[in-house]
Amino acid sequence: MNNLVWRNIYRLILLVLFQLLVLNNLYLGGYVMPMLYVLFILMLPTGMKRIPLLLIAFCLGLLMDIMSNVLGFHSLACTILAMMRIWFADRILTRGEPVVINTPSIRSVTPQYFVSYLLLMYSAFYLIFYTAEIFSNRGLGGVLLATLCSTLVSTILAVIYQLIFQKKKEDL
Repeated sequence: MNNLVWRNIYRLILLVLFQLLVLNNLYLGGYVMPMLYVLFILMLPTGMKRIPLLLIAFCLGLLMDIMSNVLGFHSLACTILAMMRIWFADRILTRGEPVVINTPSIRSVTPQYFVSYLLLMYSAFYLIFYTAEIFSNRGLGGVLLATLCSTLVSTILAVIYQLIFQKKKEDL
């Protein structure tokens, strides 16, 4: 396998373990639930075919559902996020140009575009996630507040992850 595949496998293992061992055990007031593992889907190559991307997202969400003992919220939100990513990655990261970015990151793309991409995609993910959960115990105000708080915290964590673990632009 080539180097890009190995880097993605390493990233997947690192993000899932950090999510399961650290972030899932944090309690931040009930309205903040950082989900850094979603960054794996957002950092897959922009030229990736639709079916493999959707399958990877669904399997990752299913893994998180099983490990977090949740009723399918992660797999639903991850699959819809992957569908949205196909369109938004093309519009925001490559700005419609026929360019494939192997690892979309804050160092491989203009930082403000990447942060905008993160904010938009995390907002969509959390809105889907918390809306699916709305039938359990939250009202609309709770869903919107949890979406806003979780999006901000997850975006900050994603940027910190990017700055620590991503190589410089020329090395990508």
